[in-house]
Amino acid sequence: MTMSAGWYLRRLSRMGPLEVGGRAGDAVRRRRWRSARPQCPSVTGARFTAVLPAGTIAAVPPDAAKRLIAEADRLMDGHAEYFGVVRDDLADPDWWCDPKTGRRAPEGYAFDVPYRNEDAVGDIKQIWELSRHQYLTVLAAAYAITGNERYAERVAGHLRSWWAANPPLRGVHWISGIELGIRLLSWVWIRRLLDGWPGAAELFEDNPVALNQIWHHQRWLAAFPSRGSSANNHVIAEAAGQFAAACAFGWFPSSARWRADALRSLERHLRGNTFPSGLNRELATEYHGLVLELGLAAVAEADAADVPVPTSIRLVLLRMTDALAAVVDSRLRPPRQGDADDGHGLIVDGAGTDRWASLLATGDAVFGRLAWWPAVTGTDVRTPLLAALIRPYSKNETAPAVTRPAGRPAHFADAGMTILRGPGEIWARCDGGPHGFLSIAAHGHADALSVEVRHDGVDVLADPGTYCYHGQPEWRQYFRSTLGHNTLQLDGGDQSVSGGPFLWTRHARSCVLATDTSDEGIARWSAEHDGYQGSVHRRRVELTAASHELRVVDEVRGDRRAAQLAFHLGPEIHADLAGNRAVLTWTRDGEDRSAELDLPAQLSWRTHRGETDPPLGWYSAGFGRKEPSTTLVGTGFADSAEEFTTVLRFHG
Repeated sequence: MTMSAGWYLRRLSRMGPLEVGGRAGDAVRRRRWRSARPQCPSVTGARFTAVLPAGTIAAVPPDAAKRLIAEADRLMDGHAEYFGVVRDDLADPDWWCDPKTGRRAPEGYAFDVPYRNEDAVGDIKQIWELSRHQYLTVLAAAYAITGNERYAERVAGHLRSWWAANPPLRGVHWISGIELGIRLLSWVWIRRLLDGWPGAAELFEDNPVALNQIWHHQRWLAAFPSRGSSANNHVIAEAAGQFAAACAFGWFPSSARWRADALRSLERHLRGNTFPSGLNRELATEYHGLVLELGLAAVAEADAADVPVPTSIRLVLLRMTDALAAVVDSRLRPPRQGDADDGHGLIVDGAGTDRWASLLATGDAVFGRLAWWPAVTGTDVRTPLLAALIRPYSKNETAPAVTRPAGRPAHFADAGMTILRGPGEIWARCDGGPHGFLSIAAHGHADALSVEVRHDGVDVLADPGTYCYHGQPEWRQYFRSTLGHNTLQLDGGDQSVSGGPFLWTRHARSCVLATDTSDEGIARWSAEHDGYQGSVHRRRVELTAASHELRVVDEVRGDRRAAQLAFHLGPEIHADLAGNRAVLTWTRDGEDRSAELDLPAQLSWRTHRGETDPPLGWYSAGFGRKEPSTTLVGTGFADSAEEFTTVLRFHG
């Protein structure tokens, strides 16, 4: 995907004067760096002291260790899967090759690489992911647990290979700050987990090549922070990685300055990226998880190095953890809202480890669980490692006393998210919040007033997900479109106007009108948005416990307009549509389940599944993966004279 001149003009229109000035300075600096590349200052007597406390590895649960080692052995055999692409080349990877397209990124000065152009570079996500070196943190953790040096030797071999293939400012891995930040965090943990290996110092602090790489990564991050309308989760990763490296690898003349600057940036942007309720302002749940992981990892480095951090950082992470505990369903799955690209801050676990359960377990260890938190039964490796470094909140003398929710919150007014819960583990998310974060709302979807409904953790009315970012514009458009969500579309257009794959030039404004989750018999929510100029879409949702019934009522205030009402079913749901009634069936834990969906009779209903021209009827469980699913679409006209009523009734 090559950006047009029109895209650059639209992007420029979403920037303020300070951001424009900062980006102009960045452009000048990039030109200067092309010919002026300073050398890393000499370092003598460097030592790594940010080690794990004695007994930490022994605290790793055996089943979590078993999953980790199984994953490490797959990696040692060269096998992995990233974004739906199976790889068998990890024994000796080509760091610049995209295994999906077979293309290899061009060489040369980093800022000359057209990384958004898949025809020239390949799928940039596929190329970048391996070089976050999070698979190497898994191998390093396997060494720490087993003491088997073959894991350490593979890590060392791959780091030396990567450093040789990617000298500073050369090629595709020196373009994006989030990649450098996460890579630095991985290197810190690799060094920590390899501490018992005799070759650890020779690989890192006694290795001029490693020192040069670490120094240049930090110099880059200090020079090119994400700015203004782009200061979303990327800037958190940049600051967390810079801070972690400046704490653990504080061997350079600039380390103290880098550490202080990164900590200020982290504190400012953690607050800026998080609603007071604790939900992430990007309204993209996976980025809530990413930012929480990065924040916890940064605090772990601060406490390991005895570097004081502002109390506001711990408070934000505490609120984020409580908010996560509040919104997950009965199987600890959070909402599927906004973009998701499977990004993680720190990986030291094997396949099958529940990311969200792991975060809640860490939250319990660091902040203490509240009585209303859902039970966490799974185990993980990361929690005991982080908990060994982070001072428990209750024992931190600088932590202020805070008032945490006495009961499980259901409505997050600032984020416009409401969770309705009913019998039979019915869970429904109602969206009446902002379109997204900052002026471009990069990771937002055109999903105002959408609903997402699950039964015992199974997606019934599903948010279809994300699937892709670059290179496939028709799929990017579909998965972020209004028709791609469980809401109402007018005149065939989106509620918000897209200016590109990570750019919205006009944002629908939503307003929650009423919520009532206090009555155990009936929970209610209503909201409206102004995304369709000249008309207002209003929606009411009621969940009735006695009848196991969810009622959705849509109305359009304004002139008569063409309308499409979509309901996307999860991939496990089979639907038989007859007229305006659909019988839904699925299986959960070997038990047959069913529901009825009575659809508005004023509309003409059809099923769509796995269509490609244009895309319709798809579900993406993770980045780069999609599968056919059933979408019910009703077509007709809407005006102020009538309401559309949909009733979802679960059996038992």
